[in-house]
Amino acid sequence: MRDPLKLPSSPSHQGGIVIEGLRKVYGQGDTAVQALRQVDMTVGPGEVVGLVGPSGSGKSTLLKCLGAIIEPTAGRMLLGGKVIYDGAWKIPDLRTLRRDSIGFVFQAPYLIPFLDVTDNVALLPMLAGLSNSAARLRALELLGALDVAHRARAQPSELSGGEQQRVSIARALANRPPVILADEPTAPLDSARALGVMRILNQMARQSQTAIIVVTHDEKIMPTFKRIYHIREGRTVEEVGEGRALEE
Repeated sequence: MRDPLKLPSSPSHQGGIVIEGLRKVYGQGDTAVQALRQVDMTVGPGEVVGLVGPSGSGKSTLLKCLGAIIEPTAGRMLLGGKVIYDGAWKIPDLRTLRRDSIGFVFQAPYLIPFLDVTDNVALLPMLAGLSNSAARLRALELLGALDVAHRARAQPSELSGGEQQRVSIARALANRPPVILADEPTAPLDSARALGVMRILNQMARQSQTAIIVVTHDEKIMPTFKRIYHIREGRTVEEVGEGRALEE
C-alpha cells in the first residue's frame, strides 16, 4: 500500500467516548442473558484503542450499543462530550446521530450493490449536505489512500473481499465523524495493508481528534495500540499496550 495521503483536517471533536456502567440484558426472567454486565471505557479525542476478547464476550453488543443500533439496559454513554444515553436515549434522532457522528466498519462490508465504489463512499457526505462533486472528490482521495482508486468505477460484486473491506473503511472516514467503531477492519488484509489501514486510522484520529475503537483478533496490528480493553463475560479490563510507532 502507498503511504496514505494527508487527509484534510476538520474541526476538533471534544470529549471522545465515555462509557460508564453499561449493561445489556437480552430477554427476561429465566431466559435472560447478560451480554454486558459492567462496561467502563474512555477513548480520548485523537486516540485509537483496541478492544479484544473471546467470542461471546460482548464485543459486538458493546459496539452496537455505542453505535445506537441497539438500546442498552442501563448505564451512560457520551460521544464528543454529549450524553447520548443515560438510562434512556437522550438524542431524539438516532439516524442522524449515526450518519453524522459515527463511522462504522463491520466485518461484512455492507456495500450497496447497485452503486459503484465511488458512490458507495460519497453517499453519506451527499446525504449530509455536501455537493456531489465535493463528496466524490473526498471519496476518490480516500480510495487512493486505501489503494483502491483503480476500482473507483467498479461494482461491489467485482471486488475481492479485501477490496470491499477497504472501501467500507473509506466510507467510514468520509464524513469525518468524531467517533469510528471498527469491527475486525484488518481481518481480510495482508500485513502491509493491515498496517497501512492502522496508519490511516491513527492519522485520522490525530488530525480530526477522532476517537476510534478497533475490535480485533489480528495479531499483526496489536502492537500498534497504546491502550487495549479486554472484555470478558461482559466486563472490561484496561491494559497498557506497546503503542509501536507506525511509519508515516
